[in-house]
Amino acid sequence: MGDFDKAAAYERALAQISAIMPSCRDEIAAMSSIVAVLHNSFEYFYWTGFYRVVEHGIMAVGPFQGTPACVEIAFERGVCGHCATTRKAVVVDDVHEFPGHIACDSKSASEIVIPVFGEGGRLTAVLDIDSDRRSAFDETDLQYLEGICRLLSK
Repeated sequence: MGDFDKAAAYERALAQISAIMPSCRDEIAAMSSIVAVLHNSFEYFYWTGFYRVVEHGIMAVGPFQGTPACVEIAFERGVCGHCATTRKAVVVDDVHEFPGHIACDSKSASEIVIPVFGEGGRLTAVLDIDSDRRSAFDETDLQYLEGICRLLSK
């Protein structure tokens, strides 16, 4: 990524998202706006979207940008399911080495998934971002994306 200043790009994206959020009374509209800002702010984001908890143990694809996605993911499957089950963010440098990875798109090489919590600490969704580059995500991505997901919790 050369001399790309990732933190500065996240600060710009966070400023855009923070400006949009007060006018988003609907969770889907907020998710759509977040996805649009993030996906268009980082060239290494290949697929950006939310999987929403729709019933016990099942997530359905929500707002996203990128190639077609898996429609439903069970909590016990893939990186998103691992995040949902553990309720902790997951960074995977090489998805092909992750046990049980769901290959929705063969171009995906690395992935970061962040849990989103609602009222009372209930898991409502996960933010899933794939890159077509290995080891694309680091501590900077993790910190900023967790902060952005906390905005949805408010």
